[in-house]
Amino acid sequence: MGRVINAGDADFEAVTKSDEWVIVDFWAPWCGPCKMIAPMLEQVAGEREVTVAKVNTDVNPLSAGQFGIRGIPALLLFHNGELVDRQTGAMPKPMFDHWLNRHMS
Repeated sequence: MGRVINAGDADFEAVTKSDEWVIVDFWAPWCGPCKMIAPMLEQVAGEREVTVAKVNTDVNPLSAGQFGIRGIPALLLFHNGELVDRQTGAMPKPMFDHWLNRHMS
């Protein structure tokens, strides 16, 4: 199935320019909602053909700035190197699955 990786400013473009589905999770260690959705994102990577790329905004401000990330968690969905959609804030798994299904079906 999918996988969870850590990504940063140096490899952000390489990760998102792949021909697969990529969910970029902009997060920070001090963010409670980020911690709350982390297990869900790992579960999704186990259920679907998707890469979850975790980008710590405290360490990688360039990538976050490039996409105007002002609130976290922020999730960006890429396919074939193109930004498909974005979602800010934590959400329950059924809502998250619905968000993904709108694009990945």
